[in-house]
Amino acid sequence: MIRLFDFLFSFFGILFLSPVMLVLYVIGMFDTGSPVFKQQRVGKNKRPFTLYKFRTMNVKAQSVATHLANTAEITKFGSFLRKSKLDELPQLFNVLFGDMSLVGPRPNLFNQTELIEERDSRGVYNVVPGITGLAQINEIDMSTPRELAIKDAEMIKSLNIGDYFKYIFATVGGKGQGDRVVK
Repeated sequence: MIRLFDFLFSFFGILFLSPVMLVLYVIGMFDTGSPVFKQQRVGKNKRPFTLYKFRTMNVKAQSVATHLANTAEITKFGSFLRKSKLDELPQLFNVLFGDMSLVGPRPNLFNQTELIEERDSRGVYNVVPGITGLAQINEIDMSTPRELAIKDAEMIKSLNIGDYFKYIFATVGGKGQGDRVVK
């Protein structure tokens, strides 16, 4: 049932938000010259997939976990995208293709070995990663791998349709700020 909701919401989200995404794309061309950021992430069963986001950092910024990134590399437009969460809109394509869900554990990088070990030991990779979830609305990010893996596993064990909508509405309503960036 969740996959059906994911497909419908991502399809109609892309359809209705495509004018907004086009405007953000054009502004991003002027900001960095490369408005879409693509990165390999760990997916279901630890298989790699390409995650899409609007670029918020300089093109030459290192490809590291957000909590390890430097705020000096975030552009002014990128800062707006992060605060408004509009940088996440291209992930609707990941949801449409089935690489992600709207709700699930945030996909990590392959070089986050401590987080991979913690999540692997708790079965977190048995599900499709998501844009938001229980950890995100509780402001638990990848800077605390054990705590994040525990919260992800808790969400997976109890996830139902009610929680699915609760996490989406909480995120859209502004709860949770995503991963922290060092100053």
